[in-house]
Amino acid sequence: MRYAICFTPAANDPLSHAAANWLGRNVFSGQMVEPTAIRGMSIHEVAFHTAVPRRYGFHGALKAPFRLASDVSEAQLLRDLMRFCGTLTPFSIARLEVARTGGSYSLVPSRPCEHVHYLASAIVQQFDGYRAPLSDADIERSDPDGLSAAQFANLHRWGSPYVMDEFRFHMPLTGPVSLPDMARIEQTLRSVFEPVLGNPVKIANVALMIEEGNGGPFRVHSLHPMGKVSARRERVAVPA
Repeated sequence: MRYAICFTPAANDPLSHAAANWLGRNVFSGQMVEPTAIRGMSIHEVAFHTAVPRRYGFHGALKAPFRLASDVSEAQLLRDLMRFCGTLTPFSIARLEVARTGGSYSLVPSRPCEHVHYLASAIVQQFDGYRAPLSDADIERSDPDGLSAAQFANLHRWGSPYVMDEFRFHMPLTGPVSLPDMARIEQTLRSVFEPVLGNPVKIANVALMIEEGNGGPFRVHSLHPMGKVSARRERVAVPA
């Protein structure tokens, strides 16, 4: 069983609904979602292209999946994540947009966001002690021969190649897409997601996600609001 520390919008956010309909699974409940009809793509084609991100659920990884170290517990992780999130200040990503990320498609910030980069780096450092060392099989699955020198160093130091200066925030929407299909898939994704991407995306919580069984799907275990409790109360207080 593995854990991951991520961002995902609240369960009732329109973006969460759109993503669950597209991926075919609700990342909060873990339940499968009956896909809606999409012009130009069959249900089977959508299922094929979303197979990889469906397993992980709609999220933007801040700390990649890890197994707990032998000397720590889930209860300790939850406690420290709650405390850590209390030291953070919520912020917004000005806008997300559909974009290619390698051979796949994801939602990414329309312009660089230093706040989310700082958040991810801080989480990777703060919670590295909870991560069990990578096995030889884990390292091999990361395709070390295809990594740059910096990514290779990150893999051995932090358990993931894509941290610190190599980190790029993204919320995966597809697995690998063949070149002939890219234009059509991108157009479809824009039609599905652009109606819910008009507003800034508020980053006000951090999600602890958990893998069901060994190699099963991920779901949200708990959401941890950012900011002190007193400050959160002030933000939602109704003026007299």
